[in-house]
Amino acid sequence: MQRDDRIVSWVESHREEFLQDLTALCRINSAGTAAQPGAPYGPGAKAALDKAMEICAGYGFAVEDHGDRVMTADMGPDTPLLDMLAHLDVVGPGDGWDTDPFEPVVKPDGYIYGRGVADDKGGAVAALYAMRCVRELGLPIKGRCRLILGTDEENGSSDVAYYYDRVKPAPHTFTPDSEFPVCNGEKGFYRLSFRKNWAAETALPRVTALHGGFRVNVVPGQASAVIAGMGKNDLLAAATPLAAEIGASVQAEEADGGVQLTLIAKGCHAAMPETGVNANTALIRVLCALPLADSQSTAALRAVDKLLPHGDHAGKALGIAQADDVTGPLTCSFTMIDVTESGLEGLCDCRIPVCATEANCKAVADAAMAAAGFVPEGKMIPPHYTPAEGAFIQTLNRCYETYSGRQGGCYSMGGGTYVHDVPGGVAFGVVMPGEDVRMHGANERIKVEDLLTAVEIFAQAVADICGED
Repeated sequence: MQRDDRIVSWVESHREEFLQDLTALCRINSAGTAAQPGAPYGPGAKAALDKAMEICAGYGFAVEDHGDRVMTADMGPDTPLLDMLAHLDVVGPGDGWDTDPFEPVVKPDGYIYGRGVADDKGGAVAALYAMRCVRELGLPIKGRCRLILGTDEENGSSDVAYYYDRVKPAPHTFTPDSEFPVCNGEKGFYRLSFRKNWAAETALPRVTALHGGFRVNVVPGQASAVIAGMGKNDLLAAATPLAAEIGASVQAEEADGGVQLTLIAKGCHAAMPETGVNANTALIRVLCALPLADSQSTAALRAVDKLLPHGDHAGKALGIAQADDVTGPLTCSFTMIDVTESGLEGLCDCRIPVCATEANCKAVADAAMAAAGFVPEGKMIPPHYTPAEGAFIQTLNRCYETYSGRQGGCYSMGGGTYVHDVPGGVAFGVVMPGEDVRMHGANERIKVEDLLTAVEIFAQAVADICGED
């Protein structure tokens, strides 16, 4: 296949429009919040949905709102052929940004920075512009191409569940919510929660409060604890070298009832815990090295440090480490914890390979937690896999190779996307291989040129899949 120069020229001539539309969407903080009338995932997510409908309708596409959860934009005859499925919601900004996370900026390095530029508003706009390109160039299509934009991907994907309860998927579906080339395998999920309560304590020194994490699928870059019975200077003297050994830093300030110790590390996506430094596990490691009094709270923290030790991304200490040749190794991310004067609650995001079962994963983890005195809960969601031999995947790879100049192929990942429950669905782009877009972390970014190349790839895919024979 040779590149279609008409597609390349069209994309380049619409560069500024593309950036304007992406910026308009990324200025909206669309992180999910409590439901309100007409906004099941909060006003921010609904505002992004409304803006996307406005943009799509402004370009002449037939748009429809599906329960204030999902919007669709259609092109071509009624016969469904291709769905492109992206999401408009984002994770919260978190800490550590160099710029306003909701004021996107293109820097001299060629990247656009802002929450959502890569995950997944960049992919959504790239898919939209691919449809514009095909239509405005007059490329013939024999069936419908539909852009589907949801608003609850980061918090469970109940939006697409709502949509697919009412609408059948097209014969072919891809989501631009991953890396190129084709992701045909997604690990399953095991969300493990655990808790333990204790009576009021007076022993000193002890941890009276601890908080880390803001989303189950985000490894936190910062966590804080209040320690009673230790002075600020003594605490800093003990904690600073320990934190430095594990690639983190600490700050301390006087607080009600003691000293608040804040550990600053590096946040990342829970599916790729090895790319960050987990502030939860790092802080617990530091706390367990302090001369804390023997108490229920201290024992609970030491038990957590034993079962979910810092740097153990595979669940070895928990007893659930495993891997297979299809979807790779299990990953375990300790993403949320809260400790009060009377108890501890924690939450882990585990991404499980095809070989994981209730018996060798959930039951083992539950038993380990129960033996340490915690009450475990959780459920497993199975993996997703689409064989690589089909014509659909071959077409996507051909389009990718033609416009990127890179070798195509298939891979699996730990992250879950909208196609997890769509038979035959795959993830396809929008990030180029090897790029660190800092997904779910501070200073999220993506190369502008990569986004424009994605438009070219998607446009050719739409033309080939929906085009006339």
